[in-house]
Amino acid sequence: MLRKPHYAALILRRKQASNFFANQHYDKQPFLINCFCAYPYGYDILSIKEIHKGAGKDGIDTLKRFWQLLIGILISAFFIYIALPGLHFSEVLETLRTANYWWILPGVAVYFVGLWARSWRWHYTLRHLKVIPLARLFPLVCIGYFGNNVYPFRAGEVIRSYVLKQQEDIAITSSLATVLIERVFDGLVMLLFVFLALPFAPALPPTYRSLVILLTAALFLATVIFVWMATQPRFMEQCYTWIADRVLPTKLRPPIDHFYSRFMIGLRSLSSSSDVLMIFGTSVVIWLMETVKYWFVMHAFSFKVSFLVLMLMNGLVNLATTLPSAPGYIGTFDTPGIETLASFGVERNLAASYTFTLHAALWLPVTLLGAFYFWRAQLRWADFTRAQAQAQAGNQ
Repeated sequence: MLRKPHYAALILRRKQASNFFANQHYDKQPFLINCFCAYPYGYDILSIKEIHKGAGKDGIDTLKRFWQLLIGILISAFFIYIALPGLHFSEVLETLRTANYWWILPGVAVYFVGLWARSWRWHYTLRHLKVIPLARLFPLVCIGYFGNNVYPFRAGEVIRSYVLKQQEDIAITSSLATVLIERVFDGLVMLLFVFLALPFAPALPPTYRSLVILLTAALFLATVIFVWMATQPRFMEQCYTWIADRVLPTKLRPPIDHFYSRFMIGLRSLSSSSDVLMIFGTSVVIWLMETVKYWFVMHAFSFKVSFLVLMLMNGLVNLATTLPSAPGYIGTFDTPGIETLASFGVERNLAASYTFTLHAALWLPVTLLGAFYFWRAQLRWADFTRAQAQAQAGNQ
């Protein structure tokens, strides 16, 4: 005869019990719990290991997020440390106090036009999956920016694909492939801006020169690979099948096969040269609009540089923000901006005041609008974790 549980008796199926304890965090006192599971022919006692199988995974995910955040904070701290020498905060504050902030308003207006252009580009890359009106994609783009600005490691890219799955039933893996295409073309445009301005620029510091060379090689290689994958699907399928048959364990094969097929569907927007040119041209327009915002904000301060210099600054700061950082790209945005302007003769404290203001003007409006759309979509903070879990699973 089974002894009556001393603390709790839960008549649950084995899997339900595991999920229950994982979600409710009863793993804090596992020795207090006696759990029995109902089966058609009697009872079965769950082992502590079985009960906490789900909880263990949650713990690993939490630890992973902690390390991701810590790495980002350390990189941001390093960039801030580089920027600090030579800055006098009393002068920075005085410059901020006397700035003419009305110039930010037209800059914000142009920036939101650029967001509509981003929405159209996403609409274009998604159209082979489903034709979605811009009015439904624009809130998702803003939610993505909100996620990128408040959560580390560009979680906004995943959350907007997660919401797209909820609202339009497009697989997360397929939509993430289109997002990855956007990021590659954004990087190529940033490099184009840098190379256009380099003939008129003083010698770049070795750190930035090395970063530009490294990213140029990586982005060019990524573009070639993606276009090749999109234009040679049959050959790619043969290559994948040959490698998977010899390398992948049987247990892992179905989910990875599913991930591969969904990802290849997402790459179809690169299947023709006209599509590639359209995406690239739209990306150029998007980033020129953002540079126009740099130009408007510059007029709030007492210095002038050419539009090419602002294109160079835009390229360098956005290439630097591809690095892991604290939420909001703290440090990785500011230091390259200050150093770029200083290399063109702008006094460092003035350059810092401008860069801090520009960073806030880029961050705050879209973050607030994205937070509103996030709330209107009835999303919760836990949805970031769910989105990342579904993206990693590759079966959504």
